[in-house]
Amino acid sequence: MNRIAAAIVATCLIASPPALGQQPPQGSRAMPNIDDIRAVAPVLETYRQKILLGDLWKRPGLSPRDRSLVTLAALIARNQTIELAFYLDRALDSGLTPAEISETITHLAFYTGWANAMSAVAIAKDVFAARKIGADQLPPASGPRLPLDEAAEAQRATRVAQQSGDVAPGLVQYTADVLFRDLWLRPGLAPRDRSLVTVSALVATGQVAQITYHLNRAMDNGLTKAEAGEMLAQLAFYAGWPNAFSALPVVKDVIAQRPR
Repeated sequence: MNRIAAAIVATCLIASPPALGQQPPQGSRAMPNIDDIRAVAPVLETYRQKILLGDLWKRPGLSPRDRSLVTLAALIARNQTIELAFYLDRALDSGLTPAEISETITHLAFYTGWANAMSAVAIAKDVFAARKIGADQLPPASGPRLPLDEAAEAQRATRVAQQSGDVAPGLVQYTADVLFRDLWLRPGLAPRDRSLVTVSALVATGQVAQITYHLNRAMDNGLTKAEAGEMLAQLAFYAGWPNAFSALPVVKDVIAQRPR
């Protein structure tokens, strides 16, 4: 299974030039500049400068690095690639490493769909090239893994098996062998950061049923209650207020049941 997982990771991160050239038009459009925005919605540019970039990104509840992780997860999950290059550059400037961005894209292939990850690869390739980021700065497809918490994994596997029954044995197998016994153990992205990316993607796509498990996992991995709340504020701007407020009761319940 390690060879299968290695092939999956390699496929996600390495695409031939013809495949990248076949991306949908959205990925090839340039991000609107200030004049473009003002020509259509002048107040939108005001909100962007004063509220989004001038206030939200400076709030102390999340570091700029973590805000970048949350934002990248939302953009990739929703396949909104026009602004992706801008926020990839911002992420690198905020302290995310090329390896962490690479792992984030790979991780989101499983949680938001392969096509969304491939769209992100097409944009990230050009950002990496412009910054002269080479293969030596990216995580290897195979190598040592983080230690597995056997007790926690046994509980998770039992719960999934009970939910699935005999309906989707392939889903149960890949969930165990590829996701939790391989992807989640890759050392290129810390478990806390994988959890933050996962929860952000779930909120951004309105997948509230999965938030309880993954937010608890995130907090087990070191995410604080304050950071969880600030994540919702960040996502309100990048995934929309309805998605943030749909997730709010779930996040509130998880936080309320956590130890003080």
